[in-house]
This record gives sequence, structure tokens and C-alpha cells, in this order.
Amino acid sequence: MDLRFQPAPAAEWQANAVLLFNFKDEAVTESIPNLSDTIPWITITPAIQDAKGEKNQVTVAYGHPSIALPRAIIVGLGERKAFTLEVLREAVKTAALKCRELKIDTCAIPVETFDTIEEENAVLVEEAVASALIALHTYDELKTTMKEPAHSPRWMTLLSTEEYFPDNIHAAARRGEAAAAGVNYTRDLVNAPANIITPTALAVKAEELGKKYHFKRTILGRKEIIEAGMGAFMSVAAGSDAEPKFIVLEHAPKGTENDDPIVFVGKGVTFDTGGISIKPSLGMHEMKSDMGGAAAIFGLFEALGNSDIERRVIGITPCTDNMPSSTATHPGDVVTSLNGKTIEVINTDAEGRLILIDALTYAQKEYKPAAVINLATLTGACVVALGTHAAAVFATDEELSKAISDTGTRVGDKYWPMPLWDCYFESLKSDIADMKNVGSREGGAVTAALFLKQFIEEDTRWAHLDIAGTAYNAKGGASGFGVRTLLELVRKGV
Repeated sequence: MDLRFQPAPAAEWQANAVLLFNFKDEAVTESIPNLSDTIPWITITPAIQDAKGEKNQVTVAYGHPSIALPRAIIVGLGERKAFTLEVLREAVKTAALKCRELKIDTCAIPVETFDTIEEENAVLVEEAVASALIALHTYDELKTTMKEPAHSPRWMTLLSTEEYFPDNIHAAARRGEAAAAGVNYTRDLVNAPANIITPTALAVKAEELGKKYHFKRTILGRKEIIEAGMGAFMSVAAGSDAEPKFIVLEHAPKGTENDDPIVFVGKGVTFDTGGISIKPSLGMHEMKSDMGGAAAIFGLFEALGNSDIERRVIGITPCTDNMPSSTATHPGDVVTSLNGKTIEVINTDAEGRLILIDALTYAQKEYKPAAVINLATLTGACVVALGTHAAAVFATDEELSKAISDTGTRVGDKYWPMPLWDCYFESLKSDIADMKNVGSREGGAVTAALFLKQFIEEDTRWAHLDIAGTAYNAKGGASGFGVRTLLELVRKGV
């Protein structure tokens, strides 16, 4: 769906449907004076009486089919005092999906419909655009029996009576468009099956992104990974014939090449059987999503390519699958990580932390990062603790933790802070190596985070986001969780 702008007198506005929003017990016509003058039918149609403003209530009102704006889709926002940006996102999603249901070809949102909401119009426009584009995106390219693809409007227009479209509104809409592009890119990667999204396929994606948006990229294969000394990473890749890939993308606009970058590290396990510590077969097909952290970073770079953010950003994604075979790592083996520490591998299904620690070490050795943030579908324990609506944030820097949580709230990603108490490390102590890769079952998300922390230097600002519950679910598929958080952290200069 393309995004368009119509700065013109209201009498010249055109679309198959106009999307409107109203609060409970407030007449929708009060927030659209220009539109009401242009299409007076909206003030007298009986359907307008049905639009009570209840949260997510949908009312479709019709005028004469031959006029420029023949239809209005009105969605309720609920109680005014309970309004949040999440309420708006859900309302826009509802309106967009109604457009699909009605097979509407073009839709429009008059900016004036936001004028009575106590939030900047630019913020509301950004969220509305992003929500509509995310709601209408589908992953159906592998379906060959569909009579026709899911319908989406060809374009959505923002309407303004200004002679020229206000710069701040135009920029906000483009920000929403870029954010949605990143989220949807991530969703496509995570939704795709593991025989399509392999480590090599992700390397190809990185090359494509680099060429399209002029990102610098570094891609290491098996030989280079071994030569670099990434023993922890290779202990996971050891059981697979698939070529592992260590992928680095760099966004460095002119003048920022020597700046201290913000570095993001994403777990890229393209399929996780558990290795020798094999998982139960029930639900194993969902383990294609175990590269959700890496996918979020790819989505971030897609969004950066469509933005004008002047900030140096590094994305590191160690990518492999985790397979059982005669060459796979055994439970009880000891491996040496890139920074020289040794790890007794108690459970080969605790593989994500092994590939992450070499990537985290690489990030600190190769760069002088302003901050390092890793994302990973890391532990089932996090899902038990927080469910599927929130990710855990563990951080060595309280200000960074708060920035992540506050930013997530702003864009619709929920985070909850979790502790990094050293007392939990007791269960990670090994009799024969520097540490074990798993501790006790209790507090599993905390011990996993503490394991990662052992590879973070004292002066490094670091946060670990456990997105195991939020990146993917069997009913809704991939969410694209985290992409918008990362994008805003970069924009804000964390």
C-alpha cells in the first residue's frame, strides 16, 4: 500500500473511504468540521447515530456512490480519559482490516480527526500510518492454491486543508512508513520456514540490504569463524552441514564513520532442534522462529535504509541451525569462547547464549560501542515469567534499561526489568571449566542473562532483551517485536 498526501481544500479530497475516530459518547462530526462541510451527508446519515465511540466499535456510513468520498469507516476510541497510543493503534488496525473486508481500493485519514486528541498530531499520524501498514501486511507467498491474494488498499492518503502539507506531519508519516517496513521485513523472515531462511539465505539478505542502502557488511563463513576463535559459536554449528554465517551490517552516514556506534546483537538460530539435548517433537516446527533476534536487526536496517537518521549503527547476527549428528557437541563437552573463557556445555539446547557470547565479545573488541544491546528468543523461563505480551530487559546500566522500557511503551513494545543479581551465578559454576552454560531450572531467564554478563566488560553499557514470548506465537505468527524499539533508540541517541 502506497502512502500519499492531499493538501487541498476539503471539497477536493478524494478516496473510496475515509477513516474516522471518535471517543465514547462524543459525536464524530465534532472533530471533522472541514470534512462535514465537504460531505454533509455524514451529518444526517442514520448510521452516524450508531457510532457511539465504544472501544473498537466499527460503524460504516454510506453516502451516494458517485461522490468523491462515498463512505466513512468510524472506529471508537473508548473513554477519552483512558486514551493511549495503544488504543489508537488498535483502532487504526481495526479500520484497516475493515477496508480489506470491504475490498476498498483507496482510503484516507483527515488529519483533523486527530485535532481533539491530547497528543501531538505528528505522533498520532506516525502511529496511524505504521499501524495500518503493519495490519495489512500478510505472508502468503508460499500459498499456491489461493484464488487471489489478500486484498489491501492500493494507497492510503492523509488529508489536510493546508496549502502545503505541514512538514512535521509529512515527516511523521514517513517515519511511520519506515517503521512498518522494518517490522514487516522482520515478520517475513521469522514466518518463513527454515528450509528457506537458512544462515546462507540471511547472508544473501544482508548483501541485498547492503547494496540497496549502501550499508557496509562483513560476512564470515565456517573457516573464518573457526580462525577467529569463536569456539562457543562453533560448538552450536558443529552438528550441521549448513554453513554458519557471522553477519555484520554497518550504517554509518557521512560524517559518522568514526563515532562510537550503538551495537545490536541478535541471536540467529535458524532452526533449533536442541542438538543432542533434543527437544520434544510437539511444537518443534515453531523453532524456525529462534532467529527472531537476528530478524529484528535485519528489520531495523530495513527501517534505517528508509530513514534519514544520522547515527552510526552496527548490527551483528551470528547465524546457524542447531542439529544433532555425529559431529554435534556432546553434553559435557568444554568449549573455549572468543574471549578465552571456557564453558562446560551441560545442555546443547541452551545454544543461543553460546552464539551470543562470541558476538558480544566481537562487538567489544572491534568497536568502542556507546552501548551494546542484544535480542534473543533465549529462554522458555522468560515466557513462564512474563507470558507473551512482554519481553524481559536485563541491563548493567539503569538509564539504558529505563530508556528501553520507556521507548517500548511509546511504540507498543512492552518490557519488564529483571535483576542481574550475582547470587544467581552460583548454579552456573563448573568443576572443570570457568562456567556451565545452564544453571538451575529456577530463575532460568536470570541465569541465562548472568551467563551473558560474564562476557561484558565493566565499562560497556549493555542490555539483554529476552524476546522469547513476544517474537512469535503459533496463532498470530511473527510480530516484528523489537524493531520499533531499536529504531527509536537509534533516533533518540541512546
